[in-house]
Amino acid sequence: MAFPGNYNFSYYRGDTAEFVIRPKIANGSAFNLDGFSAVFTIATARGSGVPQYEAQAVVSGVTDTVTCTILPSLGRSLVAGTYFYDIQISSGPSVIYTILTGTITVTNDITGAQ
Repeated sequence: MAFPGNYNFSYYRGDTAEFVIRPKIANGSAFNLDGFSAVFTIATARGSGVPQYEAQAVVSGVTDTVTCTILPSLGRSLVAGTYFYDIQISSGPSVIYTILTGTITVTNDITGAQ
């Protein structure tokens, strides 16, 4: 496995943002996600001791995918700027893989702005 991948994206504050990850093993076939869970963490900086937000990450062992979602309730708490994130999958305390990392550039919305 060649983890983690890197993906930087833009997010419009307060909207729903969703993307699907399809992890692969070295030969290009799907990584078997049976028994795995996932965590999608957004932070103001890399490292410990910084404010963190947990977005939604749902694993499907049937399709071997991880669906990541920033819901409006979380999105409204993000102010305009750049955030860092990573997505980890695990099947217990001793098997953890970071599969994706990058930055999220948040743009303030107009409708619903606080």
